[in-house]
Amino acid sequence: MNRLEVTQQLKQSFGHVPTKGQEIAMQQLSAFLLSLKPNPLYLLKGYAGTGKTSLVSALVKTLPSIQMRFILLAPTGRAAKVLSAYSGFFASTIHRKIYLQTQLPDGSRKIVCGNNKHKHTVFIVDEASMIADNTSENGSYGGRNLLDDLMQYIAEGENCRLLLIGDHAQLPPVGLDISPALDLQLLKASYAVTAASFELTEVMRQALNSGILYNATQLRIKLANGDFSLPLLDVNNYNDVKKVDGDQLEDLMHEAFGNRDFSKAVIVCRSNRRANMYNQAIRQRILGMEDELSSGDLLMAVKNNYFWLEQNEGGGFIANGDIFEVTRISHFEEMYDFHFADAEVRFLDYPDQPTFQLKILMETLMLDGPSLSEASFRQLASKIEEDYFDESNRKKRYALMKSNPYFNALQVKFAYALTCHKTQGGQWPTIFLDSGINNLEQLDISYLRWLYTAITRASEQVYLLNFIDDFFKEESISEA
Repeated sequence: MNRLEVTQQLKQSFGHVPTKGQEIAMQQLSAFLLSLKPNPLYLLKGYAGTGKTSLVSALVKTLPSIQMRFILLAPTGRAAKVLSAYSGFFASTIHRKIYLQTQLPDGSRKIVCGNNKHKHTVFIVDEASMIADNTSENGSYGGRNLLDDLMQYIAEGENCRLLLIGDHAQLPPVGLDISPALDLQLLKASYAVTAASFELTEVMRQALNSGILYNATQLRIKLANGDFSLPLLDVNNYNDVKKVDGDQLEDLMHEAFGNRDFSKAVIVCRSNRRANMYNQAIRQRILGMEDELSSGDLLMAVKNNYFWLEQNEGGGFIANGDIFEVTRISHFEEMYDFHFADAEVRFLDYPDQPTFQLKILMETLMLDGPSLSEASFRQLASKIEEDYFDESNRKKRYALMKSNPYFNALQVKFAYALTCHKTQGGQWPTIFLDSGINNLEQLDISYLRWLYTAITRASEQVYLLNFIDDFFKEESISEA
């Protein structure tokens, strides 16, 4: 096929009359797919409602006709699940695809990049705004740089190419000011790629009746113009975006969470402290859970863990952001001045993976911070080290500590309410969105980006909680 034929095939698979921007993207995608230049990379950016998902669906239907294979990837399990749902094909997390865990002679474990044995394959990576290029806990696996490793993995394949898809109006990775995987100049400067980029900006006609997408679009326009003047939101004439008061809230929460189908709703907060408050309210008032941790609880890992899964199970490690349900608790105990639970769990986003056993560090459940502080972890490690003082060699003693199950206890938080960063990449039919600020002095561009990212986590319904009246158009106040 030539470029024109591939473009025509994309149009046929698209299912709608394309916007001008979508037509340009199809033409550029055709050039990218047929490019003979080294390491082709195409960066497709687009705001909520501009048709990125429709383009990806058309693309995966077209690729077999030009004898090209494809691999679908996303940064988190939840994002991979969303990609799989709208494309109709299996999607994996990036880390489960490219990383392997190996055991060193001293018994410790190390994450390494696997070999790319794929040929003539397009790697399609959604939610690329979440991919970090640093080796902090939030951006790495085993101290590795995810963006570097992804680029290296693709380049090692035979005639492989990379399509990065994302929305640069969303939050960048934690600790960064930009999303490096959506920065064309950074990608060109850092990697040996032949790269091009395009951004979709026109909202598709069929999305115009959505209050979620209308408000997201208005927020995105404000972001682009550096404008955070009021009002920010419009809930008039839309049924899918509503302000909720205390009288309504408990009934809506019962409806959303009472049947324990946790794929249907989530509460999005701006801080761990607010998330903790909502988590306890859901557990106690909606689910009737009185114990500190119960069978049936929904948890999220808040730190990577390389201990509890074998190599052949899910890439060999539990990633920061993985969500799972507690199926059974066998034991609670206090050790080393900390509290632990032995539990059996199952992943929520990997339903084919069997349940497995692990040890949970209870102290992180209600922390106001993202995970156990470095000082607290040093305190735990110091207590554990005392058990191995009969080994005089510090290196060998540390290797023994690293095989200790208490040292490796999983750090978790409840997952009924999450910070916006933790929900990023995922989508739920319903979200309850807590405002995150209580006075107008806190309103700035970073808040607009947070609000845009949060509101676009919902596919059907947004309930707005604790928002200042000034945020809304006057009609919504008078109607309340």
